[in-house]
Amino acid sequence: MELLEVDDATFEAEVIRSPLPVVVDFYALWCAPCRLIEPTLKELSDRLVGRVKFAKVNVDEATSVTRTFGIHAIPTYLFLESGMEKGREVGPIDPVAFRAILKRHFTRGGAASGGKPATR
Repeated sequence: MELLEVDDATFEAEVIRSPLPVVVDFYALWCAPCRLIEPTLKELSDRLVGRVKFAKVNVDEATSVTRTFGIHAIPTYLFLESGMEKGREVGPIDPVAFRAILKRHFTRGGAASGGKPATR
């Protein structure tokens, strides 16, 4: 499954208002570490279809969203649920660690409960 590409116009509807938890990958086409993690994100997206949404934001094209969320390095991954930022990770992450991070941020009733509003 392809990762959902979102931009300044679609971010609110696809991410903030999503009924599913969302992993947002802030990337750029010229970023080698960003390209390295993409197969892992696609594989997780396939495995977690209907449970977690995976979206991508090109920082060179979606400048408003990038600025709003204070993205200064790529890749950066935001973990949002019900419009709330549950966490963020910066830099390339190996597949095993990414799975553990997903569990940490999206486990109900665990350390991932709460969060701060991710409104724009």
